[in-house]
Amino acid sequence: MVGRWARNVYRGRPDQEGSLPRGRPGRHSTASWRGPRPHLPSPADPAPHELLAVSRALFDTRNEGEILRLAMDHVSAVGPYRAEAGYLSVHGHLVPSPQVGPGPASAAVDRTVRELTGRDGPVTVPGRSQGRALALRGPGGLHGYLVVTSRSRPTEAQHFLLDTLVRLTAAALSVAVAHRRQREDALELHRLRRERATLQRRLISLVVELGYQRAVHKALAEVAASGGGEEAITSALHELTGLPVLVEDRFGRLRSWTGPGRPDPYPEPDPARHKEMLQAVARRDGPVRIKDRLISLVRPRGEVLGMLALVDPRHAADEYTVFALGHAATSLALELSHLRHLAEVELRLRRELVDDLLAGTDEASAYARSEAFGHDLHRIHYVVVVQWPSRAADDAFARTVDRAASAVGMPSLVTRRSDHVVLVADGRPHEHALYETLARETGTPDGTIGVSARCDTPGDIPGRYQEALRALEVRRRSRRRYGTTFFDDLGLYRILGPGNEYRELEAFVREWLGQLIDYDGRHRTALVETLSRYFDCGGNYDETAESLAIHRSTLRYRLQRIREISGHDLTNVEDRLNLQVATRVWKIILGGPR
Repeated sequence: MVGRWARNVYRGRPDQEGSLPRGRPGRHSTASWRGPRPHLPSPADPAPHELLAVSRALFDTRNEGEILRLAMDHVSAVGPYRAEAGYLSVHGHLVPSPQVGPGPASAAVDRTVRELTGRDGPVTVPGRSQGRALALRGPGGLHGYLVVTSRSRPTEAQHFLLDTLVRLTAAALSVAVAHRRQREDALELHRLRRERATLQRRLISLVVELGYQRAVHKALAEVAASGGGEEAITSALHELTGLPVLVEDRFGRLRSWTGPGRPDPYPEPDPARHKEMLQAVARRDGPVRIKDRLISLVRPRGEVLGMLALVDPRHAADEYTVFALGHAATSLALELSHLRHLAEVELRLRRELVDDLLAGTDEASAYARSEAFGHDLHRIHYVVVVQWPSRAADDAFARTVDRAASAVGMPSLVTRRSDHVVLVADGRPHEHALYETLARETGTPDGTIGVSARCDTPGDIPGRYQEALRALEVRRRSRRRYGTTFFDDLGLYRILGPGNEYRELEAFVREWLGQLIDYDGRHRTALVETLSRYFDCGGNYDETAESLAIHRSTLRYRLQRIREISGHDLTNVEDRLNLQVATRVWKIILGGPR
């Protein structure tokens, strides 16, 4: 530092007026002196007193830039010196202090100072006398540099004061650096403690989360291992979350509800709004909150099979609840997909059975195969044909018809043809229930249903299928094209049209004249012949009695007996027409009394 060249201040001749003389590097100015002891400034001089004040100011501040600024401001107070530049060591690099205003120092000065690598050395300052870079070193290493020039030749006392200022500055910087590092260490320690606390909280949260996830996995795995179905999955989810759980099918109808608060009755869905809601949920990943429900779609391989939801009006669900709902939805998707696969296999086998029944098959085999599905073919059945022009008769519509039949309490075996769906229904269908249910399901009333006469054995089914088609065709050609028509109600229309066989004509005659024919056979009477003559004579009593060679009162008695035995009213236009056609068929096609 300054001491290295202070003892040589007056040795030799300076290069120019006012320049700082060069000294020999490696020796300190306060080391052994040659010659008499240098004159130190007296306490009465103003410079030492000012230096004491500067010393207090240097050690009172903890800002390294401010310390360097104070030192540079007071360089001129200790002698004919000028502070040209100041540098601080920042992370091992010398940078000009930002607290020091711009001076004449140039890039050459910066380069020279950096090349000194911690030693004192001469510096050429443009426009000034020869200067010197004074290293500010402390126990921790180099803290910076002061670049000083001299306006005139300084005295030894002034050199001593400058050396003292440099030492005080270096010491103050050492203290400031120590304090800064202590603060940094304290801040780092505080940060590390805070980070440790955060990591501990995250670790605890992770342990809790993993524990909850294991509980969810274990609960649903036990359900799967035990073969539990939809109800078991929703019960497990209810136990895990404490919230009511519900499952709806893809049409918005309730499949199951676990927990309190089930609405009774459950509201009927609005198809348009339900479809819009499903689309909104499908566009987002994971469960979605809609009003008081947290909803997750059940959609294996992208196809929506239903909706799993938690009822959460207080918005108490957290990330654990969302995880449990998502995992349960995955388990339910597998369950419903499996059930659907089984249903499709069963539906295919049922269709094969119905196809065989419609074509005619061995009765013993039909009974055995139907029992495998839990369906009793020994009961009375009806063939039902369903046609909805707005819906293609595909698998989806067949499932819709099957579901509607189940909803109205009509157990059935279902198959489909090119333009209609066929059901072999257990028991006589309700007159309007199936049609009204399908109208709601499809959203349109433009449909027609034909129902056959009763089937007592599987062998009757092929013929009854033709009857159902006949009823459907008659309905479609009538004024009121849409609705349900029973073959038993067709009357005369049963024997009109192409494709009718002798058996259909005989069945028609038996329906309207069967009791009279049987009565005549048992009692050797001629009630059917009397009725035929009555219609041939246009209902004229005198002509009828004359043609039968009986008295008018005898004819009146016979007609009364006909009404009583047959149960038909001769004054009813529909009954009268069907009876007249039946007597004509009996006499002309069937050959009269048998």
